Amino acid sequence: MKVRARGLRRAALLLALTLVGATMATFTQPAIAVTPPRVGIACTTGVGGGATTPIFNLTTKTGYISLPDGNTAFMWGYSSGFGAFQHPGPVLCVNAGDTVTVILRNTLPEAASIVFPGQTNVLANGTPAQPESTGSGAITSLTSTAAAGGGTVTYSFVAANPGTFLYESGTNPEKQVRMGLFGALIVRPSAVPSGGAAGSVASEYANNRADSRFNPAEEFMVLLSEIDPYQHQAVENGKSFNMNNYHPRYWLINGRGYPDSIADNGASWLPAQPYGALAQVGEFDRTAVPVDQPGMARYLNVGTEDYPFHPHGNNGLVVARDGGPLEGPTGEDLAFEKFAINIGPGQTWDVIFKWYDAENYSPSNPVPVTVPSLADQSIGVFYSGSPYLGTKEALPPGIQSVNQCGEYYIISHNHALFQITSWGTNMTGPITYMRIDPPTPNSCG
Repeated sequence: MKVRARGLRRAALLLALTLVGATMATFTQPAIAVTPPRVGIACTTGVGGGATTPIFNLTTKTGYISLPDGNTAFMWGYSSGFGAFQHPGPVLCVNAGDTVTVILRNTLPEAASIVFPGQTNVLANGTPAQPESTGSGAITSLTSTAAAGGGTVTYSFVAANPGTFLYESGTNPEKQVRMGLFGALIVRPSAVPSGGAAGSVASEYANNRADSRFNPAEEFMVLLSEIDPYQHQAVENGKSFNMNNYHPRYWLINGRGYPDSIADNGASWLPAQPYGALAQVGEFDRTAVPVDQPGMARYLNVGTEDYPFHPHGNNGLVVARDGGPLEGPTGEDLAFEKFAINIGPGQTWDVIFKWYDAENYSPSNPVPVTVPSLADQSIGVFYSGSPYLGTKEALPPGIQSVNQCGEYYIISHNHALFQITSWGTNMTGPITYMRIDPPTPNSCG
């Protein structure tokens, strides 16, 4: 572990924010927008091979990530092409039916690999991927590996079903996955589902069901993971680590801890941690014609424990788990509403959600409680000065606010409260916010 001289800055920021309740072919760089979206999912798309045969190049690398208590952690990770180390690995986005090729180049001092849970008939260098074992028969890897110090392996498979999936190391996973060799794979429908809305497009659906439609501008990733710093320190120093002593002390969302989790994608002070977790949505319009569409959250758990993620302020409709739609044998809808999403180790959940003011509160229809006087309030940095969406009011002298347009901020966090800590620093870890903007036109940024 290393400590950076920025603990005071982080502590001040925390205090302010917590006031708010084949063989190696041509190795080319996967395509990602030069400027990723400010919030939401930042996809890496394949290059070469044609529209339905995307190729991804990943390299194992080492590096460091920043943690909320001022520490850094030594990590392994999959980088994009020959790009710099990043954590977690790139978000690979493809379409159902695509023949996906992933070329892995391994720079680590031991063999490494990738498994693709939920994908079938995976090939490695053109033949079926197979577990590897020692001469005595002990399994050393769940799939074909790239040799240490520059070895390569080419995986390929047909992404048959739309949904949310993990990809991760299949070699010594209790070490390599914990060290950071993992990422998200998103498979989108290749066509509008039968019965889908006229004028809609395939990317507006979570899967092949017409009732899985969502607003692509409101699509978010919640990738949950954990770190035992003693394991990472041992690996950094080339020492063995007794897994009987494994005990996480950091828990992360999209590779970051709060408050960094709510920073934009590609935040300049987090060069190795590109993915933010803030969900920015508009108020759901129940009167819109054509019908308004909900948001979408893709939950993934790469840790060793259940993570009961708990978005305040709205329930979610669980429409898929582990890359499969929730439906019965004859196609009947088995989606269910849930407040806390309890994601088990290795699971993924697809949840659509909407936020609206059910009571239509406004200055002309005030909330039926007495708002305390300013002298009795603790003013958070996100507060607009008003309890009403889209309204800003004067704040007391000396109070700083980052509220732009009277938007709301509603916390979302892991509800296993011992997991929202960073080695004893409370109110950190897998915490983020949902930002609700008032109806357009508005002055929001």
